[in-house]
Amino acid sequence: MKKLRALVLMHETLVPPASLDGYTAAEILEWQTEFDVVNTLREMGHEVLPLGVYDDLGDLRRAKEDFKPHIVFNLLEEFHGVGVYDQHVVSYLELIKQQYTGCNPRGLMLSRDKPLAKKVLSYHRIRTPGFFVVARGKKTRKPAAFDYPLLVKSTSEDASLGISESSVVRDESQLKKRVAEVHQETNTDALVETFIEGRELYVGLIGNRRVKTLPIWEMHFHKAGKDSDKIATSRVKWDAEHQKKLGIETSEAVDLPKAVAARIEKICKRTYKALSLSGYARMDLRLREDGEVFVIESNPNPNLSFGEDFAESAELIGLGYDQLLAKIISLGLNYQAEWRLV
Repeated sequence: MKKLRALVLMHETLVPPASLDGYTAAEILEWQTEFDVVNTLREMGHEVLPLGVYDDLGDLRRAKEDFKPHIVFNLLEEFHGVGVYDQHVVSYLELIKQQYTGCNPRGLMLSRDKPLAKKVLSYHRIRTPGFFVVARGKKTRKPAAFDYPLLVKSTSEDASLGISESSVVRDESQLKKRVAEVHQETNTDALVETFIEGRELYVGLIGNRRVKTLPIWEMHFHKAGKDSDKIATSRVKWDAEHQKKLGIETSEAVDLPKAVAARIEKICKRTYKALSLSGYARMDLRLREDGEVFVIESNPNPNLSFGEDFAESAELIGLGYDQLLAKIISLGLNYQAEWRLV
């Protein structure tokens, strides 16, 4: 790949230092992805400008005019503190005719709105847990068609924000209590869906029109009790001590029958296309004991930290971290945004 000017877009509080020296593991975790991407791109020979943004796009416009980036490497996950507003920033990049990495605005919008995404998947006959939504300020009423256990989470937050051990509910009292907690903690509507017992699987995908799946990944709960629901709560994903307590490990799912693995890959590709995704994404799935596969949700622009699940699964097919970033940049440069077709 030729040497490029890469503007790396991120939250203003996550602009990484030049070195890890003097920082604790907890501090590094906050901006690990940003540090890994910025430093790896520099090691690859690219001219890199990190740009932190919070609620003003003026700096982005000025950086485009002054730095003249060939590509914006998009690591921004929110704007003005609102997670679903990242799609509008990407729309702005398209409006100013700037090429960028990762997902397009339509794919971000469909995936971030979890109830809408589930409706789209249902239309395409892709299995996803049945659901209903309890809007903020509304009373919780369970439709008669739904049986317990149910899982309660935010309609739009990602990274397991709002998911805890109490998210799986088994009676009306627990349901009402958890819905109220989600409303208060996330300030979003509550998504209530049928809880699927089974294995927790993840599949990374990369591509635009032609999509490639990465090896199927699995989250293991080695020390969790038999009665544990084994769900990826916020603590399971981000609390190192809690991970040790439950024996959390993620690795390639090696014991899947070939037919099941092939079906999972096909389902993930269909989901990627149904939700108009581009660049790269991760699918979260549940595999039931009877072999049925359910798409829990899709995650465009997933965690790109070196050594994390997405990069690790890419490594298994021969894509080292620098090669992975190069591939993501290439997809961004070749994505056919509407302005390029006019």
